Amino acid sequence: MSRHPHHYKIAIALAISAGSWGIYWLPQRILEDGGLTGGWGTIAQMVIGVLVLIPISIWRLSQGKSSGLELPFTGLLIGSGFICYALSFLLTDVVRALVLFYMAPIWTTIFEISFLKKRPGLERILSLLLALGGLWVVFSKLTILPLPENAGDWLALAGGAIFAAGLIRLEVVKYDGVFPLIFSFFFYGAIFNILAGFLLVEYLGPMPSTEAFVSMASFLIIISVFYFIPTGIVILWSPSKLGAGLCSILFLSEIIVGVISSSILTDEPFGWREILGSSMIVIGGVLAVVLSPKEEKINSS
Repeated sequence: MSRHPHHYKIAIALAISAGSWGIYWLPQRILEDGGLTGGWGTIAQMVIGVLVLIPISIWRLSQGKSSGLELPFTGLLIGSGFICYALSFLLTDVVRALVLFYMAPIWTTIFEISFLKKRPGLERILSLLLALGGLWVVFSKLTILPLPENAGDWLALAGGAIFAAGLIRLEVVKYDGVFPLIFSFFFYGAIFNILAGFLLVEYLGPMPSTEAFVSMASFLIIISVFYFIPTGIVILWSPSKLGAGLCSILFLSEIIVGVISSSILTDEPFGWREILGSSMIVIGGVLAVVLSPKEEKINSS
């Protein structure tokens, strides 16, 4: 099948949207400092997303269109994968959460070989090696292999694998536009988030007071409506146009923003390792887009 006619535009939009998620650790910390402990800041964001989108979902249902509620498996994969990632920022260092979640390109490549029977071309292998090599350069000063060491690390690693599985599903299953995807992401992600909040209460802390929710309400609405939903639409729509494997590599733009922002806003260092590693990640992503063969792309419309 042919490459999407707007292949490069979609790739750039995805890289920007994913990159903006590289600063997502900051609102998570702000919400926690504002009293929304226990991951309830994340839960509130997901619930707001549901409340904003549910009128559209009901209208679509009345028109005989897909509402998103009929996609529980898809919603749980992409929603729970992201929730694990979001919660990991509250339980481990920013850089560890980023590097462990962004093993996702490895998972998508494994899943594509196992379930889609795809054989990665040399351009995919080259871009993947550059991207992962860049991650290793950044984090080799800490450990040769960034294995999980705490609950936050495990959440980040599991989140990357689950989200990668969601990307594969987004690539192969046909959907009635992007709305059902974004609504299922928020709806089923919120359900998983609430469950995870209670299961991990020992690590995340108890449910915060009503006053804490009220005091952070404006910030939560801004984050959900003007940041979370728009970037989520691009991120969830892109795999059907570019392919899960390519998308997972472009998502690595998030780690560049994450490493730089955390080095500026926290005590984490930013030196030659971060510069070289980030450059390798960028080059890997560019090669993945430019060298990707036209016949490998799907959904030309």
